Amino acid sequence: MGKPTGFLEQRRLPTPMRPVEQRLRDWHEVQSDFNAEQARAQASRCMDCGIPFCNNGCPLGNVIPDWNDLVYRDKWEDALARLHSTNNFPEWTGLVCPAPCEAACVLGINDDAVTIKQIEWEIARRGWSEGWIKPIKPERRTGRSVAIVGSGPSGLAAAQQLSRAGHTVTVFEKSDRIGGLLRYGIPEFKLEKRIVDPRIEQLREEGVSFQTGVNVGVDLRAPDLRRSFDAVLLCCGSEQPRDLAIEGRDLPGIHFAMDFLSQQNRRNAGDRCDPADDILATGKHVVVLGGGDTGSDCVGTSHRQRAASVTSLEILERPPDHRAPATPWPMWPLMFRTSSSHDEGGVREFGVQTRRFLGSGGRVRELEMVDVRFRDPDASGRPRIEEIPGTERKIPAELVLLAMGFISPVRTGLLSDLGVRLDARGNVAADLRGFATSEPGVFAAGDCRRGQSLVVWALWEGREAARAVDQYLCGASWLQSRDAHV
Repeated sequence: MGKPTGFLEQRRLPTPMRPVEQRLRDWHEVQSDFNAEQARAQASRCMDCGIPFCNNGCPLGNVIPDWNDLVYRDKWEDALARLHSTNNFPEWTGLVCPAPCEAACVLGINDDAVTIKQIEWEIARRGWSEGWIKPIKPERRTGRSVAIVGSGPSGLAAAQQLSRAGHTVTVFEKSDRIGGLLRYGIPEFKLEKRIVDPRIEQLREEGVSFQTGVNVGVDLRAPDLRRSFDAVLLCCGSEQPRDLAIEGRDLPGIHFAMDFLSQQNRRNAGDRCDPADDILATGKHVVVLGGGDTGSDCVGTSHRQRAASVTSLEILERPPDHRAPATPWPMWPLMFRTSSSHDEGGVREFGVQTRRFLGSGGRVRELEMVDVRFRDPDASGRPRIEEIPGTERKIPAELVLLAMGFISPVRTGLLSDLGVRLDARGNVAADLRGFATSEPGVFAAGDCRRGQSLVVWALWEGREAARAVDQYLCGASWLQSRDAHV
C-alpha cells in the first residue's frame, strides 16, 4: 500500500454532515464532502491486509484496496477507472449504499473501519468535476436488440453494459422520468436528482434509447414486445407493498410510504399535485410503521414538511448497541443504527405492534399499540409474537405511513402476460448465474428477481444479467463478471 503505517497514524473521520438546523430548511443532500487531503489521509488507512474482505463484503466486488492506494498517491483518474471497472454509477452508491464493505473491513475487527463509502463518493465527484467521465461507445453494433423494462439501478446498469457490448438497447419506464426508485423513491436529501441526471444523459449519448410513460403489459402488450426485440430483460422492481389488515385500515390519512415519498420528489421536481390528493405531514402527528430505510426516509421527509411530531414504530426488538454475537465479523452486523433522519428528531419505539387505527371526523386520529416479545419459533420456523399484558396504549396519529417493505413485483399485466414462472415468494424465478426466466429470451434482474434489496445489489444484478443476455445473443461475452474480482 502507499503508506503501510497509515492506519496507525490516522483516525477515522466520520462522513461530514450539514448541521441539522440548516438541512431541515431545505431538500439538499445532508452529506458533505472531504477535501482532497482529507480523502488522501483516509485512504492511507487502508491496510495491506493480505486478504481484502472488503472486496467480498461489497456485492459488486469493488477492488477497494486498489483505488484507496491510488487516491493516497494522488492518482485520482486511475482510481476512477478502477472504480468504474466494477461499478457503473459509484456516485449513487457513494451516497446511498449502507456500506457492507466497511462492515467487512479487516481494520474494523479492532478499530474503526476505513471510510470506504465516502472515498468512493469523492472519487466519483472528482471524476465529474474534472471532466473524466465521458460516454463510451462501442466500435460496432451487433445488430441485436434488447428491451429493458424498468429504469431503476439494475435496468440502467444493464443498459450501459449491453450498449457498450454493441447491442441496441431500449429502456421502457412507466413513469414520466427515468430513474425508478432513484428518481421517485429516494428523497432529495439523500440523493439529489442532479446526481442522477448526468448518468442518464451519458447513457443517451452512448446510444441507449429511453421510452417513458410506457407501462409494458398495459400500453405495450407483452407479445408485441417479444416480437420487436431479440431479448427482454425484466428490471421492474418489487413494487407490491406489504399492507396491514387491521381495524381502521380504510380510514383516510393512512398511506403507503412510497406514495408519500414519490409525491414529495415530484414536488421537488416542479410538478404540481392535485390538492385533493396531497399527502402532507405539515402540522400533523405522523406515525411511521417500519424501521428500515424507507421508514427513515419518511421520517426525514416529515421533518422537512414541518410535522407536529414524528414517531417510528418497529415490531422487532431494539438491536444491541454493538455487533451482535450472531453476526460476527465480516458479516453485516446486527446492531442499533441511527440514520441522518433519526438524528433530526422524532421518537423511535421498538418491540411494539399496532392493534388498530381509530378515527374521528372522517380521518385517522389515533393508533392503538401494545408491546410484544418474541418466543421460540413455531413448527414452520416463524418466530412467535406474544403481546405483553398491560402495555396497551394509544398515541396521536393524524398521518400514518406504512413502510413495512415490499413483498413482490406487481404480477398483473406484464408478468402474467409473459407467463414467466414465479418462485415461492412471488418473485420472477431466474437462476443466479444465467438470470434466465422460464420463457426463452426473457431474463430478470434486480428486486423483481431477488426481492426488495439494496441499490448495490441491484447494480450487481444488472451487470451480471447483461453479461448473461450478451452470451445468449452472441454465444460469448467479454463483459466482466464479478467472479473475476472475488
